[in-house]
Amino acid sequence: MKKINKTSLNGFINYGIVIAAFALIQILLLIQKKLDVTILSNSLQSLLVPACCYIVMAVSLNLTVGILGELSLGHAGFMSLGAFSGIVASILLQNAIPMAPLRLAVSMAVGAVFGAIGGVIVGVPVLRLQGDYLAIVTLAFGQIIKNIIMVLYVGVDSRGIHLAASKERFDLAADGTAIIKGPMGAVGVTKLASFTAGFVLILITLVVVQNLVNSRSGRAIMALRDNRIAAESVGINVTKYKLMAFVTSAALAGAAGALFGLNYSSTVASKFDFNTSILVLVFVVLGGLGSIRGSIIAAALLYILPEMLRSFNIAEYRMLIYAIVLILVMLVTNNDKLKVLLGRVLPKRKGVVNDG
Repeated sequence: MKKINKTSLNGFINYGIVIAAFALIQILLLIQKKLDVTILSNSLQSLLVPACCYIVMAVSLNLTVGILGELSLGHAGFMSLGAFSGIVASILLQNAIPMAPLRLAVSMAVGAVFGAIGGVIVGVPVLRLQGDYLAIVTLAFGQIIKNIIMVLYVGVDSRGIHLAASKERFDLAADGTAIIKGPMGAVGVTKLASFTAGFVLILITLVVVQNLVNSRSGRAIMALRDNRIAAESVGINVTKYKLMAFVTSAALAGAAGALFGLNYSSTVASKFDFNTSILVLVFVVLGGLGSIRGSIIAAALLYILPEMLRSFNIAEYRMLIYAIVLILVMLVTNNDKLKVLLGRVLPKRKGVVNDG
């Protein structure tokens, strides 16, 4: 048998971590149901689907920030496109696709398509910029999408689909159903999301991102990140590969947005604001730029951490502890001396030899 290379092994480890976490949670839920004990509180269970969405968001943003090397501050904009397009698709397909899991899958695919379209619209002009200029434009894009959705009215009746930019122009028949109501967002949404769907989406995201990164295109993308001039000199098409990474990242964010939107009975555009983009960026930075595994672990732990602290009856201090944890992680990950010290101390405690 051929020896598995390090890249493939890392990919399999990422899959294993996700599968093991999913299996563990399912076992805990089964034990909780059989023994009628509280292992995972209702509040923690309600965070499982959003945690899956944020893991997908972190991994997809890492493709842009860590692998491509471009700072994007509007990732929540792609998520909002996916969320509201997925909600609209799920309501329009209620009669055509009565099976909830299939309708959820189609809605997530629609969210991914709209996210990709947004990625193309933004990517073509924006990716010609670099550094702070690109970050500012992507930030503006996220705000523009949020403001457009806040004034958008979408409904359906016997005459078809209706779109309007104001309530006065929104004319529905008596048998009509309003899907998006401007500042009120999407209301009356049938919840379709499930933890299993989130788990499957994470696996799909890992397959897409890891195969892209390890492919010829992925090596070209990383070459652009390391030295754009040198990459251009050997014939690498800068626009093509930058757009490939950006659109892929946006499509995955759109799918995550659709799953997120279909996890609640109502969703407002203000949820996908600048703070959400920064939150996802924090997951990426703390997990390590370019580290897929780090993004998975950081997003899962840091999103659930405040609720876990609430469970220990220290609710008033949970955000303070959360901030301290973020600061400590940043200090450790950016201090070579501390990393060397931990590398020496931790293996001795665990009885593991450090192989470097």
